[in-house]
Amino acid sequence: MLKLHRNPGRLLSRYSALLILSLGVLMAQNTTYKTLSPEEKRVIIDKGTEAPFSGDLLYEKREGTFVCRQCGTALFYSANKFDSGCGWPSFDDAIPGHVLEVPDADGRRTEILCANCKGHLGHVFRGERFTPKNTRHCVNSLSMDFIPGSVERSATAVFAGGCFWGVEYYLQQLDGVKAVLSGYSGGRVKNPSYQEVSRGNTGHYEAVEVRYDPDKVNYETLARMFFEIHDPTQTNGQGPDIGKQYRSAVFYRDPEEKQIAKKLIAELEAKGYKIATKVLPLDVFYPAEDHHQDYYFRKGTLPYCHGYVKRF
Repeated sequence: MLKLHRNPGRLLSRYSALLILSLGVLMAQNTTYKTLSPEEKRVIIDKGTEAPFSGDLLYEKREGTFVCRQCGTALFYSANKFDSGCGWPSFDDAIPGHVLEVPDADGRRTEILCANCKGHLGHVFRGERFTPKNTRHCVNSLSMDFIPGSVERSATAVFAGGCFWGVEYYLQQLDGVKAVLSGYSGGRVKNPSYQEVSRGNTGHYEAVEVRYDPDKVNYETLARMFFEIHDPTQTNGQGPDIGKQYRSAVFYRDPEEKQIAKKLIAELEAKGYKIATKVLPLDVFYPAEDHHQDYYFRKGTLPYCHGYVKRF
């Protein structure tokens, strides 16, 4: 059952928290960088590699956060660390927005960098099937420091279902959701503006990024709610909003999310719904301008083209 929150401080703090996380890399650019040892410089600056099975973080199993050794930006949570047997610390996921992927100079691999200081971390590999996320961030111990301590778990999901104001409003209501940020995904232009997306020629969808606590709400619950707060059968818009930017899509970050979205669509189609929702890989999510965030809460009205309809 949908539970509406009437606590303005809670909603504002949710938005503020997510905005800070989304922009945290930029804010961290004023950080004073650590003076590196010659060996650290060889790896982090000169893109070298430490010898396998030599790193001091390879067997680190305590709860905590792995941060960039040069600038201190948080990179990986201990919950995503696993033993791949390769000789370097391995993670099947990174903190969203904090690790960059770029084609390696050899043209065969994908390098990973700290998004803040651009320090070399290692490489990322996919398709090896070590974990359900099918991803291995292979990282030099010399590129990281470890901060032990309890970590509040967090995950993200990205959905597009018409005007992002309405999708944001309803997904904010779910227990376990920490924050919802309106923005753009699926397009060809970097850092698009609302005006550019509205013209319909950037390829972007109006989308939302949901940050949630996976110990309190799982991805499937979010996806089910998504399919019940918009019309997933409408092909080129949502309600009276017509245009490519208002199309319906689930942007998945890993094979598990893709499988869940496909399963829910199959369930709806078995009930007779002709689903128009696309299931697409997530490339990048761009936050929208500040005045688009928490729109209906600030306006004090309900969405005009979204509403809850039980479909499952």
